[in-house]
Amino acid sequence: MKPDPRPAEGEAGATVRQALADAERRLTAVPGVPRLDAEILMAAALGVPIGEMMLSHLDATAPEEFEALIRRRLMQEPMGYIVGRVGFWTIELDVGPGALIPRADSESLIEAAVAHFQGRAPANILDLGTGPGTLLLAALDQWPQARGLGVDASKAALGYARANAERLGMAPRAEWRRGDWAESIDERFDLILVNPPYVEDATALIPGVVDWEPGLALFGGVDGLDHYHTLAPQLARLLAPGGVACVEIGARQEKALIPLFEAQGFTIESRKDLRGIVRCLILTLDRH
Repeated sequence: MKPDPRPAEGEAGATVRQALADAERRLTAVPGVPRLDAEILMAAALGVPIGEMMLSHLDATAPEEFEALIRRRLMQEPMGYIVGRVGFWTIELDVGPGALIPRADSESLIEAAVAHFQGRAPANILDLGTGPGTLLLAALDQWPQARGLGVDASKAALGYARANAERLGMAPRAEWRRGDWAESIDERFDLILVNPPYVEDATALIPGVVDWEPGLALFGGVDGLDHYHTLAPQLARLLAPGGVACVEIGARQEKALIPLFEAQGFTIESRKDLRGIVRCLILTLDRH
């Protein structure tokens, strides 16, 4: 029998198909979806969309850069940081160290806002804890005539936000400020979007999160609720008549937070994420 002339999986000269199979096997050692992660990283190494890779590149030689990406993933570096870009709502955001990676759960805030305005458009939007511009830029893409302000305590996160706004063509409509929530803001807004840190301090997060993403954007005190106590009175003075504040919360935190916001005069509804967890509190005020 003649020896198989093809290189073994993982060796130099392997095809994309072989390298993907080898990477899938190796990535079972870290949390995630091994095959999908391998395909995303291969597409990034090739510089093509996944669909194009699967249709046209499986029998090509795997690029040398792919192995370096796999090794980063084996160190449990988040996929968003490795690839450098994450899809959220209708946009893609550049992300990296110092910025919280957008999660699909947060799209429930945009869904709640769309439902509230029912074909109307907010003119003025505030995003508190904007990170890389996640919620504000998604909202500005949803409502092309709107303008907005994004606030974050992190200089690094705001750097990504500004760059994302420029790349998406939204810079003229987006303002960015470094600050402690809404401490120095006195305008009123039709739509307020808030994603505060809400993880309890003692929570044991997976290494791919706690070892890489900024703790400042994750942890919210012993019970995870510290920042909501600061935010509740701020939101009440910032919300314009007919406006809505959409606030992200952690799993099972609604029972503790609803009385906090009710004490500020808010009427409260909620929205679940795709996993059926209450993820967004929808706050309105009866102002005449």
